Amino acid sequence: MIVRPARDADMDQVAAIWDPVLRDTTITFASDIRTPETLVRMAADRRADGREFFVAEDQGRVLGFATYGQFRGGNGYVTSMEHTIILAPGAQGRGVGRALMTAAEDHARLGGAHTMVAVVSGENPEGVAFHRALGYVDHGTLPQVGRKFGRFLDAVFLVKIL
Repeated sequence: MIVRPARDADMDQVAAIWDPVLRDTTITFASDIRTPETLVRMAADRRADGREFFVAEDQGRVLGFATYGQFRGGNGYVTSMEHTIILAPGAQGRGVGRALMTAAEDHARLGGAHTMVAVVSGENPEGVAFHRALGYVDHGTLPQVGRKFGRFLDAVFLVKIL
């Protein structure tokens, strides 16, 4: 397995990984489907801002991705980043997530970032545990700030000083 910056040709596989999560789960509160074309634009926009969009790949198969951008708008947050990481079914427990997060955190640190923020659905205890194992520290839960499938959802905030 290698972790590398995503290529335009990867975005079909990235969409195939991300869209079922968006459509069918509360791992993310978003539900808008990502097309390969929107993902190509997203990656280009991230790179234009000095950020990156990484994939983990094994023999031509994308196993997951991680990307990051500024946590909130405005110049007061230019050193605080928030990331997204999604793995393909069956890729969990193989070091893929850790490798992707290492790449994203290292890239962010080299770009001047000071903190990385994880906003994890309260219905995703595996995601919370994953981030804790990587050294992220809990900094609170915002109750019922998300909504999906007709239900209100909590957001758990975890932060790592880079």
